Amino acid sequence: MRTIDLQTWPRRVQFEMYKSLDYPHFNLCANVDLTAFLPYVKEHGISPTIAIVYLIARTANETPGFRLRIHGEVVVEHEVVHPSHTVLTPDDLFSFCTIPYTTVFRVFADEAGRRISNVKEHPTLEDGPDADNLLFMTTIPWVSFTSFMHPIHLHPIDSVPRFAWGRFFGQGDRTLMPFSVQVHHALMDGLHVGRYYEKFQGYLDQPDMILD
Repeated sequence: MRTIDLQTWPRRVQFEMYKSLDYPHFNLCANVDLTAFLPYVKEHGISPTIAIVYLIARTANETPGFRLRIHGEVVVEHEVVHPSHTVLTPDDLFSFCTIPYTTVFRVFADEAGRRISNVKEHPTLEDGPDADNLLFMTTIPWVSFTSFMHPIHLHPIDSVPRFAWGRFFGQGDRTLMPFSVQVHHALMDGLHVGRYYEKFQGYLDQPDMILD
């Protein structure tokens, strides 16, 4: 983790303006195309959920703004950020499941499977002592939503990016999925989130290159 020098940071003016707002988060929600992704994971026996969690985390780790966090008056950049995903448990409740991110998908998927099985038996709403280096994720598979908003802490500042995806649906010969990205505006703008969507879609279009 490194500390950003705010005096030389090109984003200093935007940072100072947005961090003082009562509600500084913004959320973009758009459909992504799973037409190439779904047949591939089905053919290779890969969990679509684990693969989506991996691709979200991979894209975030390769997009510097998603590794930035606000610590009081200081901005830090984590070397690696890890997905913390909600898992459905008995009695229609949920648990948090933090999965260590690694670039090798098969290694990530094996560890994800073990951790998901464990939290189903031992649910927890704790993210661990280093909760700041996470990416919060949830899935709403019952609804093809068109907007989404996550709960956040305003005091102290919560700058962890949040992601949500919904029910897959067909449109012509394509399969689409609603995908929501919520970030702190002091750290990123629509341009950065837009570039995130472009990279994420590129990975969904080439699952054989990324998940092999």
